[in-house]
Amino acid sequence: MTMSYYTLGNSGLRVSRLALGTMTFGTEWGWGADRDTARAMFDAYVEAGGNFFDTADLYTGGTAETWLGEFVAERGLRDKAVIATKFTMNSNPGNPNAGGNGRKNIMRAVDASLKRLGTDYIDLYLMHIWDRLTPAEEVLRTLDDLVRAGKIRHIGLSDVPAWYAGRAQAIAELRGYEPISALQLEYSLAERAIEHEFVPFGTRHGAGIMVWSPLASGLLSGKYRPAQAGNAGRLDGFRNTTHPGFQKFSEHNWAVVAELEKVAAELGHGMAQVALNWVATQPGVATVILGATRLSQLQDNLAALDFSIPPALRQRLDKVSGTPAPFPHSYFGPEIQVRVAGGVVTGDKPSGYALPVVVEGEAVAISSN
Repeated sequence: MTMSYYTLGNSGLRVSRLALGTMTFGTEWGWGADRDTARAMFDAYVEAGGNFFDTADLYTGGTAETWLGEFVAERGLRDKAVIATKFTMNSNPGNPNAGGNGRKNIMRAVDASLKRLGTDYIDLYLMHIWDRLTPAEEVLRTLDDLVRAGKIRHIGLSDVPAWYAGRAQAIAELRGYEPISALQLEYSLAERAIEHEFVPFGTRHGAGIMVWSPLASGLLSGKYRPAQAGNAGRLDGFRNTTHPGFQKFSEHNWAVVAELEKVAAELGHGMAQVALNWVATQPGVATVILGATRLSQLQDNLAALDFSIPPALRQRLDKVSGTPAPFPHSYFGPEIQVRVAGGVVTGDKPSGYALPVVVEGEAVAISSN
C-alpha cells in the first residue's frame, strides 16, 4: 500500500490516514499482545509508511507507553514518529488529584508519560475524557503552558460533549492559547452519533477527528453472530457489561453486520477492510486508529485504503447503519430548511469554490548532472 499524509485539523502536523493504536500493547488486562507481537506490528506499520501512534498513560498500566517509546528509539524514529498520548484516568486509588483534568494532575501526568516514552516532547497531548468538574479555562491554560514549555506540540480532546469542545476552542481563540487540533471519538458503521455535532464542529473549527473503535470492538469484522454462544473474541467477555463502549449486540447492529457482509462479498474484500474504508473516507475524519492483537490482523487492516467503495454500495451501508436524527437535528434537514430558504436553492459556496491542496508528483532535480 502507499500511505498518504494530511494535516491534522488546522495544524501543520502531517499524519498518516491510518494510525497505530497501542491499547493492545501488553497483556496486563487479560488480553492484548505480548512484546514480540507488539514489536512485529509496530515494524509492519512503520514499513507500510505509517507515522502516527496513539497511546495513553492508562493503557496496560503504562506498558503501552513504555514499549512504544522503546520501539521508536530502537529504530531511531523520534523525528519521524508522531506520538499522541492522553491524560485524565486515575491509577492511584484514594488520591482524587491523581486523575481528572485539573492543572495538578496534568502536570504530573505529562512528566510521567514523557519518562515512560523516553522522549522530551509529545506531538499531540489529549484530554482522555471530560471529568465534569474542571473548568475548560484551566485545562486550556495548562496545555498552552506545556506547549510554551516545549513539552507538547499540539493539543486535542477525547470523549467530551460537543458543547465543551466548542467552548474550549472559543477560549483558545479568544485568549491566544494553542488551539484544539484533534478530537478523538468513537465512530463506525455501528456508532454514527458524532455526525450530528462533532463532524460539523471539527470541519468548521479546525479539529480533525481521530476515530477509535472503527470496527465496533470487532463486531464489524464478522466474527460475531446473533445466535453465537461466545468464544469468538474479546467482545464476548462484555456481553453483560454496563460499560457503554462495549454494548454492541443489538438488532440494529446485527442488520448492519448482515449488509456489510453482502457489500464486502460484492467488493471482494474482507468485512473489516470495507468497514475501515467507509469510516476513513467520511467527512471530518483525519485518521483512523487501528487496534490489533495479531500481526495478520494489522496487515489486513493496513490494506483498507487500497480500494474505493462505489457510490451505490456506499449508499447501502449508509442506509442500513443510519438512525433517525435526534431533536433538534431533525429540523436541520431539507424538509424544514427549504422553508427557511424560501424554496430556492441556497448553499454555502458553489462546487469547486475551494480546491483541495494535495502535494504529489516528481521532485525537480537540483543537480546539474
